[in-house]
Amino acid sequence: MVIPQSIRKELGVKPKNKFLVYGKGDTIILKKLELPDLKKEWDNIFKMMDKKELSISEKEIQEKGH
Repeated sequence: MVIPQSIRKELGVKPKNKFLVYGKGDTIILKKLELPDLKKEWDNIFKMMDKKELSISEKEIQEKGH
């Protein structure tokens, strides 16, 4: 399937973007997936922890992970 360049530009579609595809009858709808940047999310969490002078040790992470 080819998405016209003008639409790709307008929607900011890049080659590796993922889409949900819906189909009904003779209609196809593509929904661009917006996945969160997990590294950015974790960086923000750790920044908030630093501001509140909270910390978590590697040992605590390992214990909670099991």
